[in-house]
Amino acid sequence: MLRRILNMLRKEFLQLGRDRWARIQLIAPPIIQVLIFGYAATFEVNRVWTAMLDFDHSQESRELTARFAGNGRFQISHVLSNRDQARDLIDRSRVAVAIQINPQFSELLRKGQTAPVQVIVDGTNSNTALLAIDYVNQIATQFGQDYQRDYLNRIAPKYSLLLPTVQMEERPWYNPGLNSQWFFVPGVIGSLILVTVLNLTAFAIVREREIGTLEQIMVTPISPVELILGKTVPFFFVGLAEVALVTLVGTLWFSVPFRGSLLVMLLGSSLFLVSIQAVGLLISTVCSTQQQAFASGFFFITPAFTLSGFAFPIASMPIAMQWLTYLDPLRYYLVVLRGIFLKGTGLAVLWPQMFAMALLASLLLALSVLRFHKSLD
Repeated sequence: MLRRILNMLRKEFLQLGRDRWARIQLIAPPIIQVLIFGYAATFEVNRVWTAMLDFDHSQESRELTARFAGNGRFQISHVLSNRDQARDLIDRSRVAVAIQINPQFSELLRKGQTAPVQVIVDGTNSNTALLAIDYVNQIATQFGQDYQRDYLNRIAPKYSLLLPTVQMEERPWYNPGLNSQWFFVPGVIGSLILVTVLNLTAFAIVREREIGTLEQIMVTPISPVELILGKTVPFFFVGLAEVALVTLVGTLWFSVPFRGSLLVMLLGSSLFLVSIQAVGLLISTVCSTQQQAFASGFFFITPAFTLSGFAFPIASMPIAMQWLTYLDPLRYYLVVLRGIFLKGTGLAVLWPQMFAMALLASLLLALSVLRFHKSLD
């Protein structure tokens, strides 16, 4: 039995070695995607195209405008004279934010009263709109506090010293610079392994069935279990190699720290690979062509990516969707990866995720093997 399995493994690796395009696909796309995600994917919003409407034309309004211009979050591209211009720019998507400083802005401030500032945002991109409003509020609040302090220094210097203040001291753990690359790069590992290993496993068996060699293999002494092992084990090692490749790129190119144990990462990656290969094996039993396998894989990959928490917080999802995420192996693998990379956590903390992946892998593998046996019969 062992000899037949080793021959199957040798056959698969030889076939992969002869296929130049397959070798390129296993190396170039992961590196390119890590670089794209590392540089392009971010939760921050910078250089938002902004239009300013200053109807007050005072020293105070110019100072507030300067704070928006120098903050780095906003790129003031237009200085307007009426609101119709702002409407036209937003309709044409030329700007995402329009900030209007109303008349008597400085007069109200000098009287110690509230001076409103109107913010118009393009709500078609809700994420950008919400973050832009938050940034505007921070800048305006800081401007108001500074102006209040200067105002008291002018009229009552003694009382300004007694003015109570609250100062927030930020101390982010594990990612002191709040670098979004440290968040995204570990997540790319799970996403790439999901896509690569799932397609390789499903396509390998479907390809044999499509060209008619699966029936020829089955008339040989090899058993269905040996066939399954011979078709899945090579891609298990390919998946581990992909994990190592993306990890090296992330740590060496983007300086993402790796604070955990390699053995713990190997265990988590192995459990995740087995669960994904089980899904690929299941897809291969219901598809007769590679086109069908590709469509079925896409049907699984998209929900798995969405429900994993890679880009969309699970806590923000509806309750029904949150329960559905427990069936997604990628959800647990991302927790393991980020815990190992950024926190240096071990099995004492990550064992619930490991157990969940092991349980899912066992159930999916049992279902896939039974369905595969049935499809062969």
